[in-house]
Amino acid sequence: MKREELIKKWLDHNLNTEELKAFKQLEDYNDLIKMDTALKSFKAPEFAIDTSYKTLKQHLKPKPTKTKQWLKPLLRIAAILAIGFSIYYYTSTLDTEVGTLIAQQSTIELPDNSIVDLNANSTITFNKSHWSNNREVKLQGEAFFKVAKGQKFDVITSEGVVSVLGTQFNVKQRKSYFEVTCYEGLVGVTHKDKTVKLKPGDTFQIIDGKLLTTERENTTQPQWLQGESSFNSIPLKHVIAEFENQYKQKIITENIDTSRLFTGSFTHNNLDLALKSVTIPLNLSYSKSEKSILLKRE
Repeated sequence: MKREELIKKWLDHNLNTEELKAFKQLEDYNDLIKMDTALKSFKAPEFAIDTSYKTLKQHLKPKPTKTKQWLKPLLRIAAILAIGFSIYYYTSTLDTEVGTLIAQQSTIELPDNSIVDLNANSTITFNKSHWSNNREVKLQGEAFFKVAKGQKFDVITSEGVVSVLGTQFNVKQRKSYFEVTCYEGLVGVTHKDKTVKLKPGDTFQIIDGKLLTTERENTTQPQWLQGESSFNSIPLKHVIAEFENQYKQKIITENIDTSRLFTGSFTHNNLDLALKSVTIPLNLSYSKSEKSILLKRE
């Protein structure tokens, strides 16, 4: 039997006893075994395409003797395996990112059937491949979570980490604004190495670097899920920021103290009504242009 046929059958693990004896008699037998061992120990994450290509390119140069022709199919196989492992490694570690635009909301189902309602101008990131061992979501913005029971579930924000097992809670992380409200179960909030436990109705709130006390919530879910943003003694600048998340309008203030506290709400589906809901209680007036709204004192 020709050496090429012996090598092909060896690669397919299809040699009989007589053929195996003939294969071992090949003058390149030791080189073939070394090549096979090297391929088996190959690890995709350490594969460097540029370096390996230069090495392969040297071997691919025509040889004057026929005894080295077997290298070509083996090197092709090595290259295919390397690329395949690299693609698998890359795709299995890739995160999934879901985001919303201004005035947009979205509902996402996580791999364990947990549900995330994402508020306007918000983003969550998670890894599907590692989810069974690591239930972890990164959040920018605001989201309401209905977590399926199971191992620990973490929501990671720039201001702190929210940890639960199975519960319902809302997390809001905007510029200088961090708020967590528990609606069901027990929620742990870790902020600057300190952990607070929240029971249903409890809220953890830090605004402009200050930890605030809040009234207990009597509702079963946040108001924004019903198309309305509500506030209780919140500085006007944060109310304006949320207004801009819900409407495609830039708010400009003129001679207004934006640290004034506002208590009330505004709807997400009627611009003029929303503006009146904010300006009337504070004795402000407004005027609209095509892409901006001017707030000023009356």
